[in-house]
Amino acid sequence: MASLRYNTLGESDLRVSEICLGTMTFGEQNSLSEAHAQLDRAAAYGVNFIDAAEMYPVPARAATQGRTEEIVGAWLQTRQRDAVVLATKLAGPGRPIDWVRGGDLAYTAKNVRLAVENSLRRLKTDYIDLYQTHWPDRYVPLFGPVAYEPELERPSTPTDEQISAIAQVIKEGKVRHWGVSNETAWGVVELSRAAQRLGAPKPVSIQNAYSLINRHFDGPLAEATRHERVSLLAYSPLAFGLLSGKHRHGIAEKSRFALFDGFGNRYRKANVDEAVAAYAELAHEHSVSPAQLALAFVRSRFFVQSTIIGATTLAQLEENLTSSELTLSNELIARIEAIHARYPSPAA
Repeated sequence: MASLRYNTLGESDLRVSEICLGTMTFGEQNSLSEAHAQLDRAAAYGVNFIDAAEMYPVPARAATQGRTEEIVGAWLQTRQRDAVVLATKLAGPGRPIDWVRGGDLAYTAKNVRLAVENSLRRLKTDYIDLYQTHWPDRYVPLFGPVAYEPELERPSTPTDEQISAIAQVIKEGKVRHWGVSNETAWGVVELSRAAQRLGAPKPVSIQNAYSLINRHFDGPLAEATRHERVSLLAYSPLAFGLLSGKHRHGIAEKSRFALFDGFGNRYRKANVDEAVAAYAELAHEHSVSPAQLALAFVRSRFFVQSTIIGATTLAQLEENLTSSELTLSNELIARIEAIHARYPSPAA
């Protein structure tokens, strides 16, 4: 077993490995046997943290929805339950997934309870360690757009109702702690302060995209989460595989870019290719793989408590896992910052 670090999420008692295994390919790009092989290898390496979602696998489809949780649940039966920190997510309104809960996706008390109970059934467990809102109930720019447009605001579930609903399933023992995902600095503070006012549990984590080419989190989000003691679970640290270098000479076969039309367009912006090439060259100069450099950078950030990796092959998984053995020197960090100054967050 490798020597991974384990970090505490927010103000919780959850101790999670610095690497988390993401599962959104399970049931679409990965079969049950392939998924279980990944889970076995990650666990053998010391990973105790698994992240899923009721919407998975992706791309989201009615025919496959819930399959990821079912695959994880089947694997969980082979493990000591309290040795695994299990996270999953609640799908919200504003996305075209009307097959989930009949399209009633608001974070109301009824829907939170129904979603939790459905996830527990698929995961074959009686509690979820970390339950996350997959994106805000209210309008925020998501998955590519960055500008806030007031005219796109929509009615949303009152914050107090959302928090009270989650507090209730925590009180019942169905959920241990909760977190947010794809959230803003304002949202982190609003939800944390509202929870305190209600005497309810605060969010302990935030799951947002973060990578060498998307450092949006460096600003107000870093400040907000530090003061509110909310830990970042960084997803997409390889930017849909771009930072692994596998797409430098054309779209890699069997990748998400190749299989699913329009998927990952948020990473196909100006200066992305130039930045990716610069980071890959830097990695090669220092005799590490581009993926290992990218993952080691994310892991080094003060606000990151766990980095969510995803893979479709065991070879990719192994490379991602061994990134934990790389510690960036001050010189290498300075070189990264120089590239960032040239190409500041082109995929943010």
